[in-house]
Amino acid sequence: MISSNDFRTGTTIELDGQVWRVIEFLHVKPGKGSAFVRTKLKNVMTGNVNERTFRAGETLPQAVVEKRDMQFVYPQGDNEYVFMDMESYEQEALTRETLGDGAKYLKEGMSVSILKWQERVIGVDLPNTVVLQVVETDPGVKGDTAQGGTKPAKVETGAEVMVPLFITIGEKIKIDTRDNSYLGREN
Repeated sequence: MISSNDFRTGTTIELDGQVWRVIEFLHVKPGKGSAFVRTKLKNVMTGNVNERTFRAGETLPQAVVEKRDMQFVYPQGDNEYVFMDMESYEQEALTRETLGDGAKYLKEGMSVSILKWQERVIGVDLPNTVVLQVVETDPGVKGDTAQGGTKPAKVETGAEVMVPLFITIGEKIKIDTRDNSYLGREN
């Protein structure tokens, strides 16, 4: 059990049979009446964000989320991805729905953190940045723009990223997996 006074960003709680992560919290003590904690919670399984207010000192069950380091081994068919536990060397297949948008950044040999709650996989934490090779993009013509525009580029995993006009096929680029943005070239 955890008190609402002990909420911190990243704390996980069980609410209505689901796991929620505290994104924001604010402890409010009005001049009149009792204190309360205003929170913004994110459902770990669905990604929905919800605002909720708790009385100060209210106790809630804390969700114990286990984080396991695993390595992506290979894709299996169109909808499954096989991961290997780095400690026990056991393999586990996860579906595209479980991985969400993260599936488009997976490269063989990549290390990720698998989040489990009550022996169920509830999510995957990817590295914040990945380095991938551009396999398809339109050629950038000198003098195309005075301001520095962008164009779509397809990387080796199949993800599409908007990149500057000077990027060519075969270059390695760094991508932010949180918002699918181009960060720069990589040697």
